[in-house]
Amino acid sequence: MSARGVLYVHSAPAALCPHVEWAVAGVVGVPVKLDWEAQPAAPGNHRAELNWQGAPGTSGAIASALNGWQRLRFEVTEEATPGCDGVRYSYTPTLGIFTAVTSASGEVLVPEARLRNAMERAAAQEADLAEELDRLTGRVWDEELEPFRYAGDGAPVRWLHAAG
Repeated sequence: MSARGVLYVHSAPAALCPHVEWAVAGVVGVPVKLDWEAQPAAPGNHRAELNWQGAPGTSGAIASALNGWQRLRFEVTEEATPGCDGVRYSYTPTLGIFTAVTSASGEVLVPEARLRNAMERAAAQEADLAEELDRLTGRVWDEELEPFRYAGDGAPVRWLHAAG
């Protein structure tokens, strides 16, 4: 079975660009060469996109390989496959990593247990329900990444098929 997804590197300093390629190549098992473009939302940084195809879970492996790299902003998506939900990983240096299950249209799906926990915390006045729902849906990550997403409109896209 094969999964498909996209790696969006929203911003990376020039010195990190080859390291991103090496990290992704280490996950997918084939050489990776991204088409880096200037990132207007962060002068001195670059952006790139890569459509990938590989085993289910590849998005998590890519996110793990890039997680924690300061001064890097990225998102990795993976479409649903039989027996596996779709997923999105978002990372910013200030917020860290966010992971969400996604629908076929890319919307964040919040599991029932997490919703119940948020409601219980709000009922016990341990948290504000609106803030909890914003956290569960990744709102602050979306707000931080949105200027970088818009800056990438019209960028070229490449396809990569993982080895094995």
